[in-house]
Amino acid sequence: MKTRKLGPLTVSEIGYGTMSFASFYGASPERSEAIRIIRGAHERGVTHFDTAEAYGPLTNEELVGEALAPVRNSVTIATKFGWNIDPETGERRPGLNSKSAHVKRAVEGMLKRLRVESIDLLYQHRVDPEVPIEDVAGAVKELIVQGKVKHFGLSEPGAQTVRRAHAVQPVVAIQSEYSLWTRDPEPEILPLCEELGIGFVPWSPLGAGFLTGKVDPGATHVAGDFRANSPRFTPEAKAANQALVDLLKRFAEAKGATPAQIALAWLLSRKPFIVPIPGTRRLDRVEENLGAAGVVLRPEDMAEIEASASAIPIQGERLPPAVLQFSYR
Repeated sequence: MKTRKLGPLTVSEIGYGTMSFASFYGASPERSEAIRIIRGAHERGVTHFDTAEAYGPLTNEELVGEALAPVRNSVTIATKFGWNIDPETGERRPGLNSKSAHVKRAVEGMLKRLRVESIDLLYQHRVDPEVPIEDVAGAVKELIVQGKVKHFGLSEPGAQTVRRAHAVQPVVAIQSEYSLWTRDPEPEILPLCEELGIGFVPWSPLGAGFLTGKVDPGATHVAGDFRANSPRFTPEAKAANQALVDLLKRFAEAKGATPAQIALAWLLSRKPFIVPIPGTRRLDRVEENLGAAGVVLRPEDMAEIEASASAIPIQGERLPPAVLQFSYR
């Protein structure tokens, strides 16, 4: 597996998002199976793993900590704070909380759950409008000085927020949803990353599975699967958005690849500082995703994809309104 840079961090060019083990897509597999898959991803070349205190809450960090403990020195682990979650009990409370004292308490819990002495990359999960971003960056800077955190990142921030935070503590990575059907970061965030030397980590690079071509447009999602309440996964939206999957399938056939591999190869070809973090509960899907690194999209391929995709109007907001309101502040 080739490597890329998230600021000063060197990571595998395709990372691994572990959120799917936290019951966001229905019931999670047995813990032993989840550990087998996470370790299998590392055995196949993945060195960058992504989690968050909100996944569970707290239990996903424990899982990742246990799974990666034997290979701690050969991986980077990213996690996130920012939702109003009790760092000890996992109790969810309404809204966000990035107050300095809360962030520092959250990190103490993260260190224990992840079984690490220092967190490689700590993101603010969503920008808290009640706390100046300078204060958040300052709190993380203190944690970096103390050796409890190595690097600072932001998730779904607005461009001016990034600039203000970066002036206090350098931001090494921005994580936002980005794929062929969610292109919000392109006008401002990607150019800003290029300007400031910040890495970009697309979450949901496969459109919550839709861009793999394996989601039946007519099927309903099981109880507990967040897609059951997503505007982009209504029957009408899926039917309308199938045109994008058809485009990926056309290129996949021409390249001897899969739609998922084309979707990921497109991201890798966009910018050299982009490191997607697809997530899956199956090892064969891990292998499929990593195969995207070997798919070559020539400039003319990228131009054709761009022209065809731009003619397809995507139907449905990417997230429910209650969640979407916290993005790009």
